[in-house]
Amino acid sequence: MPTAIVTGASRGIGRGIAIELARTHQVIGTYRGRRDAAESLQAETGCQIFQCDISSNQDREALIAFARQKFDRLDLLVNNAGIAPRERRDILEASQEIFDEVLNTNLKGPYFLTQLAARWMAGQTEGRIVFVTSISSYTASVNRGEYCISKAGLSMAVSLWAQRLAQAGVKVFEIRPGVIRTDMIAAVEKLYDERIAAGLLPQRRMGEARDVALAVRAIADGLLDYSTGQVLNVDGGFHLRGL
Repeated sequence: MPTAIVTGASRGIGRGIAIELARTHQVIGTYRGRRDAAESLQAETGCQIFQCDISSNQDREALIAFARQKFDRLDLLVNNAGIAPRERRDILEASQEIFDEVLNTNLKGPYFLTQLAARWMAGQTEGRIVFVTSISSYTASVNRGEYCISKAGLSMAVSLWAQRLAQAGVKVFEIRPGVIRTDMIAAVEKLYDERIAAGLLPQRRMGEARDVALAVRAIADGLLDYSTGQVLNVDGGFHLRGL
Protein backbone atom coordinates (compact mmCIF):
# COMPACT_ATOMS: atom_id res chain seq x y z
CA MET A 1 0.00 0.00 0.00
CA PRO A 2 1.40 3.47 -0.86
CA THR A 3 2.32 5.85 1.93
CA ALA A 4 1.59 9.50 2.64
CA ILE A 5 2.34 12.26 5.13
CA VAL A 6 -0.32 14.94 5.61
CA THR A 7 0.68 17.88 7.78
CA GLY A 8 -1.94 19.69 9.84
CA ALA A 9 -4.24 16.68 9.53
CA SER A 10 -6.24 16.90 12.73
CA ARG A 11 -8.74 19.54 11.56
CA GLY A 12 -10.09 21.38 8.55
CA ILE A 13 -8.67 20.82 5.10
CA GLY A 14 -5.93 18.52 6.36
CA ARG A 15 -8.42 16.25 8.07
CA GLY A 16 -10.47 16.00 4.88
CA ILE A 17 -7.34 15.09 2.93
CA ALA A 18 -6.25 12.47 5.47
CA ILE A 19 -9.69 10.85 5.49
CA GLU A 20 -9.72 10.64 1.70
CA LEU A 21 -6.16 9.28 1.42
CA ALA A 22 -6.67 6.70 4.17
CA ARG A 23 -8.89 4.75 1.75
CA THR A 24 -5.83 3.86 -0.34
CA HIS A 25 -2.71 4.90 1.58
CA GLN A 26 -0.96 4.32 4.86
CA VAL A 27 -1.12 7.85 6.29
CA ILE A 28 0.82 9.75 8.92
CA GLY A 29 -1.19 12.79 9.95
CA THR A 30 0.57 15.51 11.93
CA TYR A 31 -0.92 17.80 14.53
CA ARG A 32 0.53 20.59 16.63
CA GLY A 33 -1.66 21.11 19.71
CA ARG A 34 -5.04 19.39 19.44
CA ARG A 35 -4.23 15.78 20.37
CA ASP A 36 -7.92 15.06 20.93
CA ALA A 37 -8.70 15.97 17.33
CA ALA A 38 -5.76 13.89 16.10
CA GLU A 39 -6.86 10.88 18.13
CA SER A 40 -10.35 11.26 16.70
CA LEU A 41 -8.86 11.17 13.19
CA GLN A 42 -6.85 8.09 14.11
CA ALA A 43 -9.94 6.33 15.44
CA GLU A 44 -11.89 7.19 12.30
CA THR A 45 -9.26 6.24 9.72
CA GLY A 46 -6.62 4.06 11.38
CA CYS A 47 -3.88 6.45 10.31
CA GLN A 48 -0.74 7.12 12.33
CA ILE A 49 -0.59 10.46 14.15
CA PHE A 50 2.53 12.44 15.03
CA GLN A 51 2.87 15.68 16.98
CA CYS A 52 4.89 18.15 14.94
CA ASP A 53 5.34 21.92 14.96
CA ILE A 54 6.20 22.37 11.31
CA SER A 55 8.14 25.56 12.09
CA SER A 56 10.67 23.55 14.14
CA ASN A 57 13.62 21.98 12.34
CA GLN A 58 13.91 19.42 15.13
CA ASP A 59 10.26 18.44 14.73
CA ARG A 60 10.55 18.21 10.94
CA GLU A 61 13.53 15.88 11.22
CA ALA A 62 11.73 13.81 13.86
CA LEU A 63 8.71 13.47 11.57
CA ILE A 64 10.77 12.12 8.69
CA ALA A 65 12.65 9.79 11.05
CA PHE A 66 9.29 8.48 12.32
CA ALA A 67 8.06 7.99 8.75
CA ARG A 68 11.24 6.10 7.82
CA GLN A 69 10.74 3.89 10.85
CA LYS A 70 7.15 3.10 9.81
CA PHE A 71 7.47 2.99 6.03
CA ASP A 72 10.00 1.61 3.56
CA ARG A 73 9.19 4.44 1.16
CA LEU A 74 7.31 7.72 0.92
CA ASP A 75 4.93 8.13 -2.00
CA LEU A 76 3.18 11.40 -1.16
CA LEU A 77 3.81 14.46 0.99
CA VAL A 78 0.95 16.92 1.46
CA ASN A 79 2.19 20.22 2.89
CA ASN A 80 -1.06 21.44 4.39
CA ALA A 81 -0.22 22.78 7.88
CA GLY A 82 -0.58 26.52 8.20
CA ILE A 83 -1.74 29.24 10.54
CA ALA A 84 -3.48 32.59 10.32
CA PRO A 85 -1.96 35.56 12.16
CA ARG A 86 -2.92 35.70 15.83
CA GLU A 87 -4.02 39.29 15.30
CA ARG A 88 -5.17 40.94 12.12
CA ARG A 89 -3.46 44.29 11.80
CA ASP A 90 -3.14 46.79 9.02
CA ILE A 91 0.30 46.47 7.46
CA LEU A 92 1.18 49.91 8.81
CA GLU A 93 0.79 48.49 12.33
CA ALA A 94 1.80 44.82 11.87
CA SER A 95 4.36 43.29 14.22
CA GLN A 96 7.58 41.54 13.29
CA GLU A 97 6.84 38.85 15.88
CA ILE A 98 3.63 37.75 14.19
CA PHE A 99 5.25 38.06 10.76
CA ASP A 100 8.02 35.66 11.81
CA GLU A 101 5.55 33.26 13.41
CA VAL A 102 3.41 33.04 10.27
CA LEU A 103 6.32 32.83 7.83
CA ASN A 104 8.12 30.17 9.87
CA THR A 105 5.04 27.96 9.92
CA ASN A 106 3.51 28.62 6.52
CA LEU A 107 6.60 29.01 4.35
CA LYS A 108 9.89 28.02 5.96
CA GLY A 109 8.42 24.89 7.55
CA PRO A 110 6.98 23.27 4.41
CA TYR A 111 9.92 24.42 2.29
CA PHE A 112 12.42 22.58 4.43
CA LEU A 113 10.16 19.61 5.16
CA THR A 114 9.98 19.20 1.40
CA GLN A 115 13.77 19.21 1.26
CA LEU A 116 13.88 16.25 3.65
CA ALA A 117 11.12 14.36 1.86
CA ALA A 118 12.55 15.14 -1.58
CA ARG A 119 15.90 13.58 -0.69
CA TRP A 120 14.09 10.40 0.29
CA MET A 121 11.86 10.40 -2.81
CA ALA A 122 14.74 11.17 -5.18
CA GLY A 123 16.43 8.01 -3.95
CA GLN A 124 13.30 6.10 -4.97
CA THR A 125 13.18 7.98 -8.33
CA GLU A 126 9.47 8.45 -7.68
CA GLY A 127 7.10 10.46 -5.52
CA ARG A 128 4.55 13.25 -5.40
CA ILE A 129 4.52 16.44 -3.33
CA VAL A 130 1.56 18.76 -2.84
CA PHE A 131 1.62 22.28 -1.41
CA VAL A 132 -1.73 23.58 -0.18
CA THR A 133 -1.55 27.35 -0.66
CA SER A 134 -4.45 29.82 -0.89
CA ILE A 135 -6.10 32.42 -3.09
CA SER A 136 -4.25 34.76 -0.69
CA SER A 137 -1.10 33.99 -2.69
CA TYR A 138 -2.32 36.58 -5.21
CA THR A 139 -5.20 38.37 -3.42
CA ALA A 140 -4.06 41.28 -1.27
CA SER A 141 -5.56 41.55 2.23
CA VAL A 142 -3.89 44.52 3.89
CA ASN A 143 -4.92 43.43 7.39
CA ARG A 144 -3.06 40.11 7.13
CA GLY A 145 -0.11 40.84 4.93
CA GLU A 146 2.09 38.21 6.54
CA TYR A 147 -0.38 35.48 5.58
CA CYS A 148 -0.54 36.67 1.96
CA ILE A 149 3.25 36.83 1.71
CA SER A 150 3.63 33.35 3.19
CA LYS A 151 1.26 31.87 0.62
CA ALA A 152 2.80 33.79 -2.29
CA GLY A 153 6.19 32.44 -1.26
CA LEU A 154 4.78 28.94 -1.10
CA SER A 155 3.52 29.27 -4.68
CA MET A 156 7.07 30.05 -5.80
CA ALA A 157 8.32 27.08 -3.76
CA VAL A 158 6.12 24.86 -5.93
CA SER A 159 7.81 26.13 -9.09
CA LEU A 160 11.26 25.72 -7.58
CA TRP A 161 10.73 22.18 -6.32
CA ALA A 162 8.88 21.10 -9.48
CA GLN A 163 11.80 22.30 -11.60
CA ARG A 164 14.44 20.76 -9.35
CA LEU A 165 12.81 17.36 -8.88
CA ALA A 166 11.35 16.64 -12.31
CA GLN A 167 14.30 14.63 -13.52
CA ALA A 168 14.33 12.65 -10.29
CA GLY A 169 10.81 11.40 -11.05
CA VAL A 170 9.21 13.45 -8.27
CA LYS A 171 6.15 15.48 -9.27
CA VAL A 172 5.20 18.67 -7.41
CA PHE A 173 1.80 20.39 -7.40
CA GLU A 174 0.03 23.39 -5.92
CA ILE A 175 -3.56 23.25 -4.72
CA ARG A 176 -4.91 26.75 -4.24
CA PRO A 177 -8.09 26.69 -2.13
CA GLY A 178 -10.51 29.57 -2.01
CA VAL A 179 -13.07 30.18 0.72
CA ILE A 180 -13.29 26.80 2.47
CA ARG A 181 -15.51 26.08 5.46
CA THR A 182 -13.00 25.43 8.28
CA ASP A 183 -12.23 26.62 11.81
CA MET A 184 -9.99 29.30 10.30
CA ILE A 185 -12.91 31.24 8.87
CA ALA A 186 -15.51 30.39 11.53
CA ALA A 187 -15.58 33.97 12.86
CA VAL A 188 -16.43 35.40 9.44
CA GLU A 189 -18.31 32.46 7.93
CA LYS A 190 -21.65 34.29 7.88
CA LEU A 191 -20.09 37.26 6.11
CA TYR A 192 -18.56 34.98 3.47
CA ASP A 193 -21.89 33.21 2.95
CA GLU A 194 -23.52 36.58 2.30
CA ARG A 195 -20.79 37.67 -0.11
CA ILE A 196 -20.91 34.38 -1.98
CA ALA A 197 -24.69 34.66 -2.32
CA ALA A 198 -24.13 38.18 -3.70
CA GLY A 199 -21.76 36.90 -6.41
CA LEU A 200 -18.26 36.71 -4.92
CA LEU A 201 -17.85 33.26 -6.49
CA PRO A 202 -19.15 32.12 -9.89
CA GLN A 203 -20.10 28.82 -8.24
CA ARG A 204 -22.26 30.19 -5.48
CA ARG A 205 -21.36 27.98 -2.56
CA MET A 206 -18.58 27.87 -0.04
CA GLY A 207 -15.96 25.18 -0.55
CA GLU A 208 -15.68 22.19 1.74
CA ALA A 209 -12.61 20.29 2.89
CA ARG A 210 -13.66 17.40 0.67
CA ASP A 211 -13.38 19.60 -2.42
CA VAL A 212 -9.68 20.05 -1.69
CA ALA A 213 -9.30 16.39 -0.75
CA LEU A 214 -10.61 15.31 -4.16
CA ALA A 215 -7.97 17.43 -5.88
CA VAL A 216 -5.33 15.65 -3.80
CA ARG A 217 -6.96 12.36 -4.81
CA ALA A 218 -6.41 13.13 -8.49
CA ILE A 219 -2.73 13.78 -7.80
CA ALA A 220 -2.32 10.75 -5.54
CA ASP A 221 -3.84 8.49 -8.20
CA GLY A 222 -1.32 9.68 -10.78
CA LEU A 223 -3.86 11.37 -13.02
CA LEU A 224 -1.67 14.50 -13.33
CA ASP A 225 1.75 12.89 -13.51
CA TYR A 226 2.65 14.69 -16.75
CA SER A 227 1.71 18.05 -15.25
CA THR A 228 4.37 18.75 -12.65
CA GLY A 229 4.20 22.31 -11.37
CA GLN A 230 0.48 22.52 -12.10
CA VAL A 231 -1.73 24.82 -10.02
CA LEU A 232 -5.17 23.44 -9.18
CA ASN A 233 -7.60 26.20 -8.23
CA VAL A 234 -10.19 24.81 -5.82
CA ASP A 235 -12.05 28.07 -5.38
CA GLY A 236 -15.47 27.95 -7.02
CA GLY A 237 -14.12 30.04 -9.90
CA PHE A 238 -12.79 32.92 -7.76
CA HIS A 239 -9.67 33.14 -9.96
CA LEU A 240 -11.69 33.86 -13.10
CA ARG A 241 -11.81 37.37 -14.49
CA GLY A 242 -14.96 38.56 -16.20
CA LEU A 243 -16.62 41.71 -17.43
